[in-house]
Amino acid sequence: MAVLVPFDASKLATTALERAVTFGSVLDEEIIVLTVIPDDPDYARERGWITEGEPFDEDAIESGLTERAQTVAPAATIRTVRVSADEPTATATTEVVREIRRVAAEVDPTVLFIGSENAGSVIAPQSSVGNSVANDQRYDVYVVRGERDEATSDLESTAEF
Repeated sequence: MAVLVPFDASKLATTALERAVTFGSVLDEEIIVLTVIPDDPDYARERGWITEGEPFDEDAIESGLTERAQTVAPAATIRTVRVSADEPTATATTEVVREIRRVAAEVDPTVLFIGSENAGSVIAPQSSVGNSVANDQRYDVYVVRGERDEATSDLESTAEF
């Protein structure tokens, strides 16, 4: 089996990847990092992938996200998917959620680790992928809402047993 981690290089996604690596090593699970890159320069700017005035270059964004993921999880399998919001009602966030769910159905992970301040909240912003992905019942979800290290430390302490 595998652990799936959607990754956008944010602090919470990085923490989720760190925890997934620990989880995967304890249970001997493959780590699959999924980066989804919409063809939307505003989405890329909002996530800090490019700066104001910097050209939108999907190859450079993919390279940067892959490098960041490999820094945290060098043995992970990295999958990158590029999506287009070509439907009139589709947004970049909608397409990212759709792609995460599609890949999760394909991979059938033991657990999906996601970094999100909003997943599971009563009121979720439209720009959050966490809430929509966490609502899928086909897989277990580990939601990282903060950058605390206690959970990782506790899990690592059980690795010897």
